[in-house]
Amino acid sequence: MASEVDICNLALQRLGAKSISSLTEDSTRARECNRVYTHARDTEMRSHPWNFARARASLAASTTVPAFGPAFQYPLPADFLRLLPSRDQGTLQIEGGNILTSDTAPLEIIYIRRVTDPNAFDQGFVDLLAARIARDIAEKVTQANNKIQATQVAYKEAKADARKVNAFESPSQEPPVDTWITARL
Repeated sequence: MASEVDICNLALQRLGAKSISSLTEDSTRARECNRVYTHARDTEMRSHPWNFARARASLAASTTVPAFGPAFQYPLPADFLRLLPSRDQGTLQIEGGNILTSDTAPLEIIYIRRVTDPNAFDQGFVDLLAARIARDIAEKVTQANNKIQATQVAYKEAKADARKVNAFESPSQEPPVDTWITARL
């Protein structure tokens, strides 16, 4: 079982720094981990369609309609990070915490949700997040320029590995229908 502290300790281990017992302890290592953890987690989660963070929602239309343009407005889910494309949807626009569209209710979406429980993370994502945190805190914790470059390389490798494994576990996408090809059939 992973915890926020475990992930931060993985990052600190990569830097050759001492472990922490809490994100609130009085040390530079803990303060830096606490400062970057949430931002790094949400940024990395939003950057890729991670299988563990995918969610579906059926949204009810808001009683408030947009001033002009699309006919309907749908409030975003509280844990929303990123909208994923779907073939069944018309044009969607995110604005002010809402999805604006001409699609009628209910609006069914697939999205990336904010997952805060580290036990729900994919192991590749845990490694990626630890590498990201190590990269982000390297200068403050180690005061060594060579560690900064090494953590950047390790971060890029962890990102590629995690995305590759995630892609293997994702269903293949059908190519879009081409009217020229279907007309010839």
